[in-house]
Amino acid sequence: MKKINFLFGIHNHQPIGNFNSVFEDSFKKCYLPFIKILERHPKVRVSLHYSGCLLEWIENNNPEYFDRIKELVERNQIEILSGGFYEPILSILPEDDAVNQIQLMTEYIKENFDYYPKGIWLAERIWEPSLTKIISKADMKYTILDDTHFFYTGLEQKDMFDYYITEKHGHTLSIFPIDKFLRYSIPFKLPHEIFDYFKKIIELYGINGVTYADDGEKFGIWPGTHKWVYEENWLENFFSAIEENMDWIEMPTFSEYIEKFPPHGRVYLPMASYEEMMEWSLPAKAGIRFEEILKDMENRGLRDKYKSFLRGGLWDNFLVKYDEGNLMHKKMLYVSEKIREQGLRLKKNRTKVPSIVSLLPELRELYRGQCNCAYWHGLFGGLYLNYLRHAVYEHLIEAENIVDKRIHRNKNWLECKVKDYDKDNLNEVLISNSRINAYFDPDYGGSLFEFDYRPKRFNILNTMTRREEAYHYKVKNIKEDCDGGQPKSIHDVVKVKEGGLGEMIIYDWYRRRSFLDHFLGEGTDIQNFMRSSYPEVGDFVDKPYNIENISKNRKGAVNLEMKRNGHLYQGGIYIPLSVSKIFNFSMEKAAITSSFAITNMGEREIDAWFGIEFNMTLLAGDSDLRHYICKETEISERILKSVGDISHAKSFGMRDTWNCFQIILSFEEPASIWYFPIETVSQSEDGFERIYQGSTILAHWKIKLKEGESRMIKLELGVEEF
Repeated sequence: MKKINFLFGIHNHQPIGNFNSVFEDSFKKCYLPFIKILERHPKVRVSLHYSGCLLEWIENNNPEYFDRIKELVERNQIEILSGGFYEPILSILPEDDAVNQIQLMTEYIKENFDYYPKGIWLAERIWEPSLTKIISKADMKYTILDDTHFFYTGLEQKDMFDYYITEKHGHTLSIFPIDKFLRYSIPFKLPHEIFDYFKKIIELYGINGVTYADDGEKFGIWPGTHKWVYEENWLENFFSAIEENMDWIEMPTFSEYIEKFPPHGRVYLPMASYEEMMEWSLPAKAGIRFEEILKDMENRGLRDKYKSFLRGGLWDNFLVKYDEGNLMHKKMLYVSEKIREQGLRLKKNRTKVPSIVSLLPELRELYRGQCNCAYWHGLFGGLYLNYLRHAVYEHLIEAENIVDKRIHRNKNWLECKVKDYDKDNLNEVLISNSRINAYFDPDYGGSLFEFDYRPKRFNILNTMTRREEAYHYKVKNIKEDCDGGQPKSIHDVVKVKEGGLGEMIIYDWYRRRSFLDHFLGEGTDIQNFMRSSYPEVGDFVDKPYNIENISKNRKGAVNLEMKRNGHLYQGGIYIPLSVSKIFNFSMEKAAITSSFAITNMGEREIDAWFGIEFNMTLLAGDSDLRHYICKETEISERILKSVGDISHAKSFGMRDTWNCFQIILSFEEPASIWYFPIETVSQSEDGFERIYQGSTILAHWKIKLKEGESRMIKLELGVEEF
């Protein structure tokens, strides 16, 4: 029988911001037992990739693991893959950052394992043609991508083996296609089924090499896999079976295979990722239709025939689908640009790539803030996990803190920038001092979309809008999968973490930001407002405001004034109404002082119910360490997941006793307060779950305005430590 070269790659990763207990559990259940079994099978050879996030944790907590990896390298049993150190999606980074992230990983591998990697693992296998040049500039020779990418060029199943060469502007790169059957079968099918597949493709296509490469967490962390892979000896049996069949199965590393065999041909791949990612990136309704198309084609036996022409969206669609992900991404670009402008980048004429130890601290924080997991959402929690988003902001804010301390030399300062921050061809207003960042979007309700308390590296407005997801129809009609036997692929498991999730699905018609201006209609109460199904009778919430004035006085204080001439729908007619809001900032205070002027510009008296909405988070909704505070009223249920109604409040806020700071809303005129949690229903590897994203606080007043009359409302949003 003709021999087959089985190229076996494993990618291990835990994101920045994940809980230490998850790292520990993953190490014990997955990363350590995998290596122990590999050590017992010296003829089995593997290409391994560990993200820098995971390597740093292992180095600090289980450094002896490095010795085991190094020994496997020395006996030529494994090769180590490079990659972006903090597991970024390279295609969405500035080019300097992308190259530096790869070179930092390469240097780290050299220093710790005495090995110079030749290939790179791409986070989520997200590819675009420009990466050829970036990867080549980082001195890498090959990467590994899903066969999906190759099908989109018009290639067929017979072409999904060996490796190809691609080129961009004269830079070349070898690319191995990952076999989808193997990706779905390992470790879920029995060894003989995998070997039968090897025999089949040898007979059909006469191939030399076939590639498997996928997440290492499938070997012990995915639901049910630890028992199957280790307790029931799947991995031990698989490696033993390989060794017993080495008369026809060989296991070279990727770099060895390139040296031994020429490329299968030339290929130019489109922007793509693995098949599931392309589907997840689609808008919800498009995702549902796409799934229907795939099922229809499969039922008609045509899916494989036309797979080259059946593709979802692009990863970049996530930046459209989720405003929260886009704002994180633009924060990352903004901080990267700020570092570059200050001339603090790695010097171009260096003779040696610096290690993580010698990396400038602001770059280290920036690169940590580029970890991909919080920027998107698919099968895993990702963007919906508030602690992952918090970690991104935490590191980006710290990078900015370091730079600003250098610029301003710890003096009091206050700056205001008007620029297209979120890259939508419309300007935002960015106001900062040493204690806060306050970012306003005039074209979306004059709203505040980011409010950082810089000493604690905390974006208080890091919340989520409740939106439709393609999988929500499954939640509403769910039948939990409780089959026994060997585990299924994570893509096939359907579970819920609590009952009644379908009834908890709510969609917002506007983005959950702060300083949003509401005019509530008759019949509004806390319950329908909470469900975003109340009558809104004004046109201010998500509509554009004009910047009327930005000024700075002699003391350095900044005033920002925005105004909208809109309407109030009352008595069957639209009554002209204007809202002008002025925000004041000082050099010293971590506060926004504001005044709202509501003016009746119509010809009849109006009764209005005006509210100002704030959406804020302290991350934990059910912890006694984070709770509501009100000086005037005793709050019986204080946790942030509680629902409440307070009248005649002069102040109201949220306290974080873990981080020792609190957010206080202070009102010159007493306000009525509604407060409630914003919770989303999303999917993760463990099943569908409800997640606390933040709290909504609505301060509201009943006001009467005669023709031409104005009403002034003053309040302050501040942060203080205790």
